[in-house]
Amino acid sequence: MTIDLPRITEDLPGITGRLRARLEDFVVEEIPAYEPSGEGPHTYVRITKRGLTSTEVRERLARLFGLRPHDIGMAGLKDRHAVTTQTFSIPQVDPDEALHRIQEAYPDLVVHEAQRHTNKLKPGHLRGNRFRIVLRDPAPEDALIRAQAIARRLREVGVPNYYGPQRFGKYGDNAERGKALLLGQRRLRDKWLRKFLLSAYQSALFNAYLAERIRRGWFTRILAGDIAKKADTGGLFLVEDPAEEQPRYQRGEIHFTGPMYGYKLWQARGEPGALEADILHREGLSLEDFRRGKLKGTRRLGRLWLPDLTVTEDAQGNLVFAFTLPKGAYATAVLREFLRDDEVLTALERDAPEET
Repeated sequence: MTIDLPRITEDLPGITGRLRARLEDFVVEEIPAYEPSGEGPHTYVRITKRGLTSTEVRERLARLFGLRPHDIGMAGLKDRHAVTTQTFSIPQVDPDEALHRIQEAYPDLVVHEAQRHTNKLKPGHLRGNRFRIVLRDPAPEDALIRAQAIARRLREVGVPNYYGPQRFGKYGDNAERGKALLLGQRRLRDKWLRKFLLSAYQSALFNAYLAERIRRGWFTRILAGDIAKKADTGGLFLVEDPAEEQPRYQRGEIHFTGPMYGYKLWQARGEPGALEADILHREGLSLEDFRRGKLKGTRRLGRLWLPDLTVTEDAQGNLVFAFTLPKGAYATAVLREFLRDDEVLTALERDAPEET
C-alpha cells in the first residue's frame, strides 16, 4: 500500500543537510504523565543514556538487581543513535540503593534521581517527548531563513500527524502483511507480531485518510461531522457548527481526528465521514471486516500543534530544531516539512524505535 504523503509547506522552499552525524545531534527527553508519589513498592529512576536502546538499558537493570527484564517498567522506546532521557521503574529496591548501584555498575548511564511510586511504569505512561535535533552543513546559504519561514507556517497551522516509516518496516510491507492477516489470507502464530502488523495496516489507512484530507484543502479547517478532540482534556465531540468551532481550531484548542479503523469505530459524519468510508471502499473493506482481527477501532489526532517549535543557528552554523510532541507522534512528521531530501530523512529514521 503505497501512499504519497503531501506536505503542508510544499509552496515554501525547503532545505537539506546532515542528520545524526553525532549522538548529541538527536536529543530526546521523555515527559512523564505523572510524578512519583514518594511512596510505594516501585522505584522510578530517571536515566540519560547514549548509544543504547531502551531495551538494552532495561536488560542491564534486570541483571543488576536479579530481576526479569519484564519486571522493569518503562513508558516508551527511545532511539539508540541519540542522547535520550527516560524513566524506568524497578520493584522492591530502595531509591538510594538504586542510585548507588546503577552509577557504580554502569558509569556510561547518567542517573538523575530515584523516587518511590505505587505502580509499575507501563507503556504509554508519558505525556510526550521534547526533541532537540541538529542539522549539520545546512544548504542552501539561506537555509536558516527558509527553515524559520517553514516554522512560522507550522506554528500557525500545525503539522500532519502521519505515522512514520518505522511503523511500516524495513521493506515497507508491514501494512500489506497486516491486510493479508485481516482478510484471512495468511496466518501467524506470533501474537505480538500479528497485533503489530494489523496495527500497521490501520496506520496506513489513517495516513491515507490524512493525506487525502490535505489534498482536499481540509487541513486548516474543522468540518461539520468531524470528531474533534479537545486539547486540554482530550475529550472527543461531534462538530455540528464548524463556523462556531473554527476560531477554537485556529487557536489550537481543538483538533480534528482521523480513523484508526475497527468494527466499533466512532465514525465521522458529513464530508469527513464520506472520506472515511471512501478510504475503506478503495480497499474493498467494511468496518465489520476488522472484527476478524479483533480491532475495535479508535480516533487518532490528525494535527500536531507545535507552539514551541523553534529553529536557531549554533556557533558552527548548524541548524537546531526544538519542539515537543505528544506520545505516539513522530519527529519525522515535523522534520519532513523542512527537508526535501529523502536520503536525509532516512538518516533520521535509522534504527529509530517504532514510536518515539
